Amino acid sequence: MKRRILDGDFLDRLDAATLVLKTAMTGYFGGSRKARSYGNTVEFADFREYAPGDDIRRIDWNVYARSEKYFIKLFTDERQMHNRIMIDCSASMACGEPEKATAALRIAAAFGYLSVKSMDRVSFELMKGNKSEGLGITITNKDSFYRAAQKLETTDFDGETDLEKAVINMEKPGSDDGLTIIISDFLTESDWKKAIDFLIYQRREVLMIQVLSPDELYPDLDGRIHMMDSEAVDVAEGRNMRLIMTKKMVNAYQKALDAYEQELVDFCASRNVTFFTVSSDEPIEKIIFGKGYETEIIK
Repeated sequence: MKRRILDGDFLDRLDAATLVLKTAMTGYFGGSRKARSYGNTVEFADFREYAPGDDIRRIDWNVYARSEKYFIKLFTDERQMHNRIMIDCSASMACGEPEKATAALRIAAAFGYLSVKSMDRVSFELMKGNKSEGLGITITNKDSFYRAAQKLETTDFDGETDLEKAVINMEKPGSDDGLTIIISDFLTESDWKKAIDFLIYQRREVLMIQVLSPDELYPDLDGRIHMMDSEAVDVAEGRNMRLIMTKKMVNAYQKALDAYEQELVDFCASRNVTFFTVSSDEPIEKIIFGKGYETEIIK
């Protein structure tokens, strides 16, 4: 199945935005992001007292004239980050009206475009089963981004995804070199918390985006229904159920969902991880520019 995920007008809007990271990282040479270390840019950062072996050309003679001490000028260092965008490709993501998969791919493409525009590298990782599969394209510019986006449009969503193992088993998770974005409905029995802790251990900045459909957020069910788990292999599996839905059951579901949402929020806050929930029926413009990202990582 091919999904249309790119929109020219929306990309034009993204050209005026910037993807901001919370903390400076080591990264790679050749980018535009400020690093923790000092470097050779023209932007002044600080002074440090001269030590034997320092470049005497960096001594600030004006400071010496006032203090009769030797200080050298320090300048900012600019690095390139490698942002990894991980998409849950389980069958449950292909559910909903509109389907969550299309929304997830559009969000991934938007952040990929912002990464390239910021002169960062970007990788799209498809989480399937207990593995994470890259697209096989090194994305460093807009041409390679468009090729990757075309591949994303044909992504299959089926089976189950173990978020914990898919993240931990990633071939190159990176360390101290950028942002990891996980896009999923997080309706899983796998231990996603361990996945987040693993990324934090790798000194990655983490953004979690939960995509749910309107009928998951605000169910309107009544009477006899046959509930089928989208990831079940056989209709006879125990997780497929025939129920008589009542108002009380719908309210219980809503309370359980609210409690789970709060668990996600609280855990992410405890790890300094940015977290948002979006509905699959929201326009991509609202998802990106109207969810508060612009106050934290998009400016």
